[in-house]
Parts: sequence; structure tokens; C-alpha cells
Amino acid sequence: MLQNTFCHIPGIGLKSEKTLWNSGIRSWQDAVHMTHVPGTARKHQFVRNRAAESIARLQKLDVEYFADLLPSNLHWRLFPEFRDSMLYLDIETTGMAAPFNAITTIATYDGTSISYYIKDHNLDQFKYDVEKYRVLVTYNGRCFDVPVIERSLGVKMPQAHIDLRFLLKGLGFSGGLKGCEKRLGIDREELDGVDGFLAVLLWQEFTRNKNLNALETLLAYNILDAVNLELLLVMAYNLRVQETPFSDTHQVPAPRPVENLFKPDAAIVKRLLDLRDARWW
Repeated sequence: MLQNTFCHIPGIGLKSEKTLWNSGIRSWQDAVHMTHVPGTARKHQFVRNRAAESIARLQKLDVEYFADLLPSNLHWRLFPEFRDSMLYLDIETTGMAAPFNAITTIATYDGTSISYYIKDHNLDQFKYDVEKYRVLVTYNGRCFDVPVIERSLGVKMPQAHIDLRFLLKGLGFSGGLKGCEKRLGIDREELDGVDGFLAVLLWQEFTRNKNLNALETLLAYNILDAVNLELLLVMAYNLRVQETPFSDTHQVPAPRPVENLFKPDAAIVKRLLDLRDARWW
């Protein structure tokens, strides 16, 4: 979809882009070889030049160029051209108010490999590993995950960023990550009902009672959050593509199922769910 995009060209918005598509100019290659463009000869040459530059920038995998010029609500178009350099990211914390809220675990998935980081173990390694990736994919990461990581680990994360919270909201899906998953038919199986509050309780169970099963359950939950982001992005991308003239050619197949590295402890999950529910009363 990125190669059919013109909204990163100054002066071209969604309406002008649609006009170009309707006139037969549907890609950068079309624009480079076009014999006419709606508007003046000056605009004709400007669009042609920017299309040629876009081709060159994509060949160099210059994602920053497109991320800087595209409106944030169109960053979904970076997928799938930059899929190989995307990192799906989710964090869990102690749940305290800032500035005392600390990261307990971070889970990442790059479409091939899962990584995880644990407080007082290998958490500092994350800031070196994340440098390998050029696009971050999160749910509400602009408001939460990335600022918390930058503050806690003293690192800057300048990567392009696709925040699924806003992408999915624009498609009519809200209610948090778990709510969006339910509406889109994603089943969390043994981790159904586990949420951020329970993640805090799992960390407390681990640190206070040295319960390794609690830590493994927390990591299973955190990893599932990260892994599911890829499926959500594919679903959202396909829904957005259906709104364009490219719905027959640009659909992306669902990603392969991913085996979690950890298995949740059903007894711990039930006990903490009962504890959480009792607190509400």
C-alpha cells in the first residue's frame, strides 16, 4: 500500500490522492511515467519528482522519510513494506503512580523470534536489542509503553511507531487491547480474563513468595500481548485496504500461529482472578 500512497507528498491529502487514483495514477511508478496529472504542469512535475524520490527512498529502506511525512493515522501503510524491521512490543509494570511505576517485564516479537526481559535480571539489555528495529508496533504505546521505557531505562526510542489503539479506534474497535481482540474473534484460551491488574498481582506473587510459576504466567501473558499485535495489525491493515481501490490485490494473509515460550499456571490464574473479583465487591 505504501507504493500507492501520495499523502506523504506536500499538498496532497486523502481527497487529492483519490483524485490521482481515479485518473489512473495509482502508484509511484505510474506517477513517474505519467503524461498528465490533474492540475498544472508545475504540479505535474512536482508529483513526478516526489514519486521518483519515494522509489529511491524505499529502495534504501528509509522508513524515517515516510514516517516523518505521513500523518500518524496513515502509518499503517508502512506495513508490509517494512514488516521485516518491525518489533511488536508490550510492557508490564508494578502498577504504581508515576514516577514510581517500574517496568517488571518487557516482551517483544519480530515476526520470527520472541524475546523477554525481566526486572533485576536482563531488563537493561532491551535498550540495546531494540536498536535493531526501525518500526515499533504497540497498543497504546505512544501514551504508555514507550514513555515508560524511555524514562525507566534512560533510552530514546526514535523509531517509526504504529500504535494500534488509534488505528483500531478509527475502525470502530475500542475497549482496550483485550476488548479489541474479543471483537475481532481472537481467543486467549487459558489467559482469558487476565489483565494488567492481574499482571501486577502476578509480579507481587513472584517477588514476595519467590513463586516461579507466577513469573512464568506473567511472561506467558506479556508475550501473548506482544505476539497478538501482529495479528491485530494484519487485520487492521486489511480492513483499511478494503477502503481503497486495492482491496483485491493488497490483502495480507493471517500470520502463522506462534507458540508461547511459557505456559500459564491455571491454579494461580484462578486464585488471582478470584482475588481480583473479590476486591471489586
